[in-house]
Amino acid sequence: MNEPIQNSPSQIRLPLLLAIALSAGVLIGATMFGGSKNIQLITKGYTKFRDILTHIDQSYVDTVDTEVLIDYSIDKMLEKLDPHTVYIPAKDVDQANMQLEGDFDGIGIEFNIFRDTIIVVAPLAGGPSETAGLQSGDQIIQVDEQLVAGAKYKPDTPKVFRLLRGKRGSKVKLTVKRRQAKSLLEYTVTRDKIPSYSVDADFMIDQQTGYIKVSRFAANTYQEFKESLQKLKKQGMKQLMLDLRDNPGGYMDRAVNMVDELVGGDVKIVYTDGKGTRYDSEYFAHINGIFEKGAVIVLIDEGSASASEIVAGALQDNDRALIVGRRSYGKGLVQMPIDLSDGSELRLTISRYYTPSGRCIQKPYENYTEDLKKRYETGELFNADSIKLNKSLKYRTLKGRTVYGGGGITPDVFVPLDSTHLIYLNELYKQNIVREYALNYYNENKAKLNAMKWQDFHKNFAVNDQMLNAVLSMAKSAKIPFDAKAYEASKKALQLHIKAYIARSVWKSEGFYPIIFELDEVYQAAIKLFDKAKKISE
Repeated sequence: MNEPIQNSPSQIRLPLLLAIALSAGVLIGATMFGGSKNIQLITKGYTKFRDILTHIDQSYVDTVDTEVLIDYSIDKMLEKLDPHTVYIPAKDVDQANMQLEGDFDGIGIEFNIFRDTIIVVAPLAGGPSETAGLQSGDQIIQVDEQLVAGAKYKPDTPKVFRLLRGKRGSKVKLTVKRRQAKSLLEYTVTRDKIPSYSVDADFMIDQQTGYIKVSRFAANTYQEFKESLQKLKKQGMKQLMLDLRDNPGGYMDRAVNMVDELVGGDVKIVYTDGKGTRYDSEYFAHINGIFEKGAVIVLIDEGSASASEIVAGALQDNDRALIVGRRSYGKGLVQMPIDLSDGSELRLTISRYYTPSGRCIQKPYENYTEDLKKRYETGELFNADSIKLNKSLKYRTLKGRTVYGGGGITPDVFVPLDSTHLIYLNELYKQNIVREYALNYYNENKAKLNAMKWQDFHKNFAVNDQMLNAVLSMAKSAKIPFDAKAYEASKKALQLHIKAYIARSVWKSEGFYPIIFELDEVYQAAIKLFDKAKKISE
C-alpha cells in the first residue's frame, strides 16, 4: 500500500473476492438542506429519540456508551435508504477522504505490509524519507516509541497512515531493520508536503498509440490527465487507450472535465435529476479539448464505478470511444458530503445521474452486495451471452447505436475473464509473496539492474527455475498449500508478474505495465480494435 494513496498497479484477485463497497462514489459540493414539509414529524422523531437516549443514560441497569448507540442507530436508519448513503464517524472521516485528497503531509514512502511487518517499497524521490536515508526493503520496526511490527501490533494500512502522516514540519523517529545491517537503525524524518497521484501510468505503446491509466477521480485527477494527454501528444500520439478498470470513482466534475478534453462541440456529457430541481444539473462540452480527434478506446470492468461510468457512458453515447472489457459496476447515484457538528460526515444521495442518451446505469438495490458474486456464479464474467440486459431500458447513441440502462455500462466489445492462471497466483498475492520476492531480488541486485536499459531488461531478462524455487520456498514458509496442477497453470503468469515487479522497482510504472500487459486479455484484445474505434468516431 502506498502512503500517497494509489491503487495497486495490478491487484490479482478472483471476481468473487472483489471489493464491492465502492463508497467513494460521485461527490459534489452543495448547500445544506432548507426547510421541509415534514418538519413537525422530524421534530417529533427527534424528541422521541432524545427521550429514549436520556432514559438509557439515566436509568439503564448497566453502563453504556451513548455515542456508540447513536452511531449504531444512525447506521441502521440509513440502511432503509440506498446502499451509498453512509454515515462516517468523526474518527474515520480522514481515512474515508484519503482516496479523494490531492496533496497531503507525510513522510513520503510507498510501503507494503508483509506478514505483520511494514516494508518500505520505495522512498519517494526527493521526499523526506529519501532525504533522511531510508531505503527500499527497510523494515519499519518502531515509530517514535511505539512498536509496529509483529502479530501483537498487527499493522494495517489505516494504523500506518495515522502514525506516518502528520503536520508539515513535525518530526517522527523511525527504527528500521535493514538486511545488511547488524543492528537496528534510527532515522528522524521531517514530514513535508507529499503529492498524491491518480494517473498511475502514461506511456506510448507504439509510435502512434498512447496509454493512460486513471485509478480514481481525486482532487488532482483532471490536471494530471491533461498533463498526460499533452505529454503523449508531443510524443506523437494519434490514438488513445484510456484504462478505467477497477476505478471506483470520485469527484464528478473531474470526470466531466476529462470527457471535455476528448469530445468536440457542445455535446451533453451528463445530467443529474433529484427531488424537485435543487440538485438538477446538466453538463456540456464547452472547451477546445486536447484530443478531440483520433480513435479512443476505454477499458472498463466490474470494478469501474460512478465517475468512471460517467466517462465511459458519455464517450459511448456520443460515439467518441469504443468501450472494451466487461460490464461496469452500476453506480448511478450522486452523494453530497455534509459535515456534521461533531466532525462526523453524512454522505447523502441527492440525485441520480444520467448519460447523454438518458440512461441511468444504477443497478437494482436488491442483493446489492452479492451482485459481483452473482456475476461470477452465473458466468457473466466469462460469457457475453450471460449478461442480462433490461430490454425495456433501450436507448440510442448519437449515431443510433443501441445501448441499455439499468445496471452499469455494457461494453461494445466484451472480453471474458481468464481465471485459469489465477488460482495459485492469487494465493501468493494474498500473502504478498510475489511483491516481497521481487523487492528482495531488486535489493540484492540493485547495482546490476540500475545499470540496465529497460529495453534490454524487457527483451533478455528471464525469471528462471532458481528464482521460482525461491518463491515456492517462501510460499511454503507462509503455509500456502502447494497444488502442482494449479502451479503449472500459473507458472507463466507468475514469471511475468515477478519480472514486472522487479521492473517496477527500477523504472516505476513505465517499466511495470508493458510487461504485465503481456498476459492482460482486455489490453491484448483492445490493442487490435483501433480500426473499429476509428470508424465509430468518424
